[in-house]
Amino acid sequence: MYHLETWLLSISALITFSILIAKLSNNTGLPILILFLAVGMLAGSEGPGGIHFNSHEIAQSIGIISLIFILFSGGLETKWAEVRPILWPTISLSTFGVFLTTLAVGVFVHFIFGISFKVSLLLGAVVSSTDAAAVFSILNTRKLRLRGSARPMLEFESGTNDPMAVFLTVAMIGIITGESHGFWSLCFDFVLEMGVGLLAGVFMGRLLVFLLNRSNFPIDGFYTVFALAFSVFIYALTVSLHGSGFLSVYVAGLIVNHYEVVHKKAIVRFFDGIAWLSQIGMFLTLGLLVFPSELLENIWGAIVIALFLILVARPIGVFASLLFFKIRFKEISFISLVGLRGAVPIILATFPMIAGIREASWIFNVVFFIVISSALLQGWPLPILAKWLHMDKPYKKKFTSPIEFSDYENSNMQMFNLSIGDHNPYIVKKPIVEIPILKGSLVVTVCRDGKYFVPSGGTILEVGDELQILAERRNAEKLAAFFEDTD
Repeated sequence: MYHLETWLLSISALITFSILIAKLSNNTGLPILILFLAVGMLAGSEGPGGIHFNSHEIAQSIGIISLIFILFSGGLETKWAEVRPILWPTISLSTFGVFLTTLAVGVFVHFIFGISFKVSLLLGAVVSSTDAAAVFSILNTRKLRLRGSARPMLEFESGTNDPMAVFLTVAMIGIITGESHGFWSLCFDFVLEMGVGLLAGVFMGRLLVFLLNRSNFPIDGFYTVFALAFSVFIYALTVSLHGSGFLSVYVAGLIVNHYEVVHKKAIVRFFDGIAWLSQIGMFLTLGLLVFPSELLENIWGAIVIALFLILVARPIGVFASLLFFKIRFKEISFISLVGLRGAVPIILATFPMIAGIREASWIFNVVFFIVISSALLQGWPLPILAKWLHMDKPYKKKFTSPIEFSDYENSNMQMFNLSIGDHNPYIVKKPIVEIPILKGSLVVTVCRDGKYFVPSGGTILEVGDELQILAERRNAEKLAAFFEDTD
């Protein structure tokens, strides 16, 4: 019997060690999810840690709660201005593309391995969704940026293809167990889930914006706690209305990011930390759940399926779903080859276990190995692929503001960051006092060559300078027009 102190010691030690060992991702380029899974496996019953954990129900619950925070955080960091131009191609990618990937994997597994077609499709549904967080963690650690629409498409796809994968997985389980009521019933359920999920996300997102801006809480910390509780409420309410809870929380996060919200920066930063804690906890739990000895029994079949998924099924889904949209071939090629699998397929693999599907153990072990293979085969060569397809551009370290400005209710002031490019002669090599557009605004700090200083009216601006400006909200767009980038 474990005492509370023992559990707290084990959990805190695993999380602390995972964060410390994540530094290896920067030094080696090894995908960070591999490290978290490895820590969980080493701590498991067949590892030196010896922690016995075999509850798929608990693992699934941890996974669902984690995904709520991860998807809401993903929505908070997704800019609608970047999503709008690629909205319909990405929707096609996250629905039709996921369906085609499921179908391709199902047909391949059925004919090559002799597994029943229904179970093969179930496996395809489980591994059909992607994890953009894995892609971006590699790009950031290797200091790479992507050209064109590849990054926003990958980002938006990852937030919207999970609901489709969940629907297909649950649908296939219903067909296998005999609980499904036919094709038209599935079509109705799909429209209902996605429709309710979308509407609930939009409505609840707007409601959250309204409540945050009008509540005027006496303690600043209440804003982040309120947003945390409300994100869970959005998921639970949507699911109770037979909608897609995952879609609703992602859309709600997107809505919150689109509007001016009191303490938005604090909320975004808070959820970023919660999302990383959720990812660590999720991968550790899934690592504890797997038995390496059983994993090795299915290694060769899993390798073949993983290679087919990476080299054939994913490209088929991407190219077919983007065929009628005006997207450059090299962007489509890059997107088709970097569809990394993350925690969602492993979480979905617990669904057949709980449903009592006979082949559930085989599916779980194969999916676990596919996720590891995807991270290694698609993650490690990612920077090389980006350069080969000329999709990379010079890395630009994100500007971190040394001073924060708290947005309170009815505030007409805004602090934002602007970068100076070499295209505007009205700014470059000019002192601040002689730039008309800056009159009425305050340049609080300037970052030049990684060093901050407080400017004066006579400070001459240079190409590459990062300015932190305090100005009235109505002047923000006018100011941004004179600069190259706006954060």
